[in-house]
Amino acid sequence: MSSRASRTRERQREPTSPVKDAKLFVIAAPSGAGKTTLVHAMTRHHPELRFSISYTTRPQRRNEAHGVDYLFLESEDEFRQLEQSGALLESARVFDNLYGTSRGQVEEHLANGDNVILEIDWQGAQQVRQSMPEAITIFILPPSVEELERRLRSRGTDSEAVIDRRLRDALSDMSHWREFDYVIFNDELDTAVADLEAVFRGEGDASRTTGAALAERIESMLAAPNL
Repeated sequence: MSSRASRTRERQREPTSPVKDAKLFVIAAPSGAGKTTLVHAMTRHHPELRFSISYTTRPQRRNEAHGVDYLFLESEDEFRQLEQSGALLESARVFDNLYGTSRGQVEEHLANGDNVILEIDWQGAQQVRQSMPEAITIFILPPSVEELERRLRSRGTDSEAVIDRRLRDALSDMSHWREFDYVIFNDELDTAVADLEAVFRGEGDASRTTGAALAERIESMLAAPNL
């Protein structure tokens, strides 16, 4: 195992018991919905929140720091060793790269009484719900499929083929919205942050996936012609 893997390898430990009032918030979204922007806004507004740093096999970008943005691994073998040791709370392959959440990080924060945010995809959210059914799950959606396409194209970093793939995958991801406790539309950032704040305070009834008006809006959006 490489020196980096040695630095980031999880030590197996007995599961810790979370403090009663500590909450785990799981935030997921299709690519381009803006969940990272929302998560960063929440952590700026609430520095007491703990953000779990994910492992990934994705190459490190120039503006990213190891241990700050991600825990970057050098091979899939290193990632699989973490999986097999039970060190990951969830893991998923997204756009040909592997991502996973450190079980130890999450358990330690919760045991200390700190609320935790996970920024993961719907596959990972399913796994977290199985391990920690008390987790509060939130799905972020764009206001429309057209706006999602505009956001993906505005990045200016992907080829047409990659954009088409991301759009198809995003539409597939969005079909899992009913698996979450809440859905928040990320149209205007300030409004989306306010809606997310309400959920964190336990006052987000308008965003519950059990609401008929919300369900109608989402199903109408998903009925748009496939791209």
